[in-house]
Amino acid sequence: MQARRLTARQGWSWLGAGFALFRKNPAQLTMIILGYWLLIAFVNSLPMVGPVLATLTIPAFSVGLMNACRDVDQGRALLFPVLFSGFRLQKKTLYVLGALYLAATLFVLAASSLADGGLFMQSMIGSYKPSEEDIAGGGFIAAAQIALILMMPVIMAWWYAPVLVAWHGFDAGKALFFSFVACVRNWKPFLAYGACVLVFGGVLPGIVLGLFVAAAPEAAGFITSLAIVPLLLILAPTVIASFYVTYRDVFTTSDAAEPAPLPDEPPADA
Repeated sequence: MQARRLTARQGWSWLGAGFALFRKNPAQLTMIILGYWLLIAFVNSLPMVGPVLATLTIPAFSVGLMNACRDVDQGRALLFPVLFSGFRLQKKTLYVLGALYLAATLFVLAASSLADGGLFMQSMIGSYKPSEEDIAGGGFIAAAQIALILMMPVIMAWWYAPVLVAWHGFDAGKALFFSFVACVRNWKPFLAYGACVLVFGGVLPGIVLGLFVAAAPEAAGFITSLAIVPLLLILAPTVIASFYVTYRDVFTTSDAAEPAPLPDEPPADA
C-alpha cells in the first residue's frame, strides 16, 4: 500500500465529505460517538488508574469508531457493539500504541515544564488549576506553546496508526512510521483541513453565537447552552467521520489509485 499525495483543495473537502457520511446514518453514528465519550469519561473518573487506562484503550476505541464510519460508508447496518470491535483486531499491538502515546505525551509535558516549572503539566493532568497570575506571567503560555509544537509529530504518527494496525496488520513501529510519512506528504491538505475545521467548528459558530447573545444578552446562558446541542450532535460526528475520509482518500494499494481494501475479518495473527 502507499499514501497518495493530495492537494490542499482535497483537504478542504474532507469536512464536507465527513458531513455527507454522517447524513447517511446520523442517529446511530451519533449514539455510538456519545457512547464512546461516556465510556472514556467514566474510565477517566476512576481514581489513580483511570487516565492511564483510558489512554491505553483509546487506539482500540478509535478503530471501533473507524469501523462504524466504514460500515456507514459501505451501506452496512450500524450497531452499537461496533464501538468495541477494535478490541478484537490486533488488540495487543493497539495496547502498545496506547502505551507509547502515553509515554510520548508525558515526555512532551515534562519538556514543557522547563518553561514554567511544571504548572502547565500539572494543569493538564488535573492536579492544579492555574490562576490568572500564572497565565499572565507568560511562562504558562510558553509551556503550552512548547507542548503544542512537540505534540504535532506525535499526532501525525498516531493519526492513522490504529487503523493501519487493525486493518492492515502492521506492527506498532511500522504503523507509526507510515502514519507520520503520510501526514508529512499531505501537509497541505491537512493544513487546509485544519483551517476548515477551525472556521466551521469554531469561528463561524462563535460569530453566530455572539450575534444572538448581543441581541438578547439577558438570555446569554440559555443561548450558549442551546448552541452546545448542534455542536455535540452534528459537528462532532461530522469531524470524526472526516477522520475516516482522510484515511479513505490518502491510502491506496501499491498498484492502484483506489483506496486500500479494508478487510472485514481481523488478520489471522490478531
